[in-house]
Parts: sequence; C-alpha cells; structure tokens
Amino acid sequence: MVTLNISSYHAGFFSECTCKLSALINYYRDTRKLPDQINCESLYKRYKTDPNIDISDNFFENYNNINEEYKYENDIPYYYLFDIQFKNYKNENMEYIYPLIKKYFSPSKKILSYYSEIITKYNININNCVGLYYRGTDKKNETELDSFESYYNKLCDVIKNDNNIQILIQTDSAQFLDYMKDQCINKNIIIINENVTSYNDIGVHHESTNSENYIQMFNLFATFLIISKCKYIICSSGNCSLWMIYYRENTINVHQNINKKWM
Repeated sequence: MVTLNISSYHAGFFSECTCKLSALINYYRDTRKLPDQINCESLYKRYKTDPNIDISDNFFENYNNINEEYKYENDIPYYYLFDIQFKNYKNENMEYIYPLIKKYFSPSKKILSYYSEIITKYNININNCVGLYYRGTDKKNETELDSFESYYNKLCDVIKNDNNIQILIQTDSAQFLDYMKDQCINKNIIIINENVTSYNDIGVHHESTNSENYIQMFNLFATFLIISKCKYIICSSGNCSLWMIYYRENTINVHQNINKKWM
C-alpha cells in the first residue's frame, strides 16, 4: 500500500491546497496511478492548534468515500505549484485536473452548510450575480496589484447592460472595500460581513491566531464556492482565484487580472 506524504510550506489555505494538488498530479504523471492513501498531516498548520492532526475532512469530503474514476491518457505537464496561480487560466488545459478536484477536494457537508446559509442570509442569486474578488495585503510581494479604479472600471464594463445584477464583493483589503463602497455602483452590492478584512499588508491569516483562521475559513471557503458559481467572475491572480476556477470547471465569463492586465 502506497502512502503519498504531502509536504507544506505553511502558507494560506488555498496555497496548501495547491501543494496537495501538485503532489497528486505529479505522482500520477510519474506512476500513472493514484496513491492508495495520502498523508496530509503537515498541511494547514496555520489553521489548527495541534500540528500533528489532519483537518482535511473538516473542509473536504473523505476521498475514500468518493467514487471518481481517474484515467488520463494524454501527456500531463509537470505541475509547478508556484507558477500556475499567475498563468492566464483561459490558456490552461485543466481537463486532467477537474476529476482530481472532485475526488480529493469536494467540499465537506459543513462547508456546503455554510454555503447554503450565506446564500439564504444575503439572498444571493448566483445566476444573476457578479463575483468580484480582489486579493490585496501581502499579495503585493508576489505579483503586481492593479489599481482599485481598474477593478471598478472592469466591473462597470461587465454590468453596463444589466443594472439589476447583484455584485458580491470579496476581498482581504479593507481599503479596497472602502473604495468600492464609496463608488455607489448600485443598490445590489453584497458584502459577506463574516469575512475578515485588514488595513495592514501582512496578510489576514498572519494577523489571526490558528483558531481564528480555522473558524474564519469556513465562511471564506463557502464564499469562494459561491463566487465560483456566479454568472460573472472578476478576479485578481492567486491561489484563491485559481481554486474558484477549479470549482467552476470553466473560464466562461471570467475576467482575470494578471500584472495589471485584464485577460
């Protein structure tokens, strides 16, 4: 019985998910089979108080309970986990990735419960909603962040023919949120108050305790899942945006900003 031990560099939650996905893809690429078991004890250390436990099942359904066949005959590129978050998602072949998302990253029942509760509380109609995601704070250390005005202009362009569409804004930057509120776009702005923002630039998950990060992630994960289902997505580039695309399973109506350029 083969156990794949998945290493971590102790970053944000979805960065850790990318580590896990990378390990699975590269293992299959090399062996043409999936491991019998995976060991994720080293993952998500910023989200647990005991470093020796695996909290994966709190956020994802146990992969042993998911009957998802995986057989990909074509060549699979090596998955460079630090690079793909900054690629143009529209140009990436993700056909070989989606079955792995279903098997190893299907949201847990608890995440789906949060998803339903947020949908109901904020009366979100995903079929008539723009999901706008801006990742700020410490992300400036990894990539160029475009101006708030650029995101506002892109939003105006997307909604110009539909004044009644809902706008779900998600960000870790309190400054961005303040800016968007000041624009008075329309009356249909939705802000999930349970999610945390910051005026600092060190990263929300660096400012909070592990226990706080754990609790906050349920609402944030559910919010990202909601955005992934929205009619339109406007997003920055990074692991969180990448995982929205993985859960969406396509790039239709996705507007991605990479180094101050819209894709």
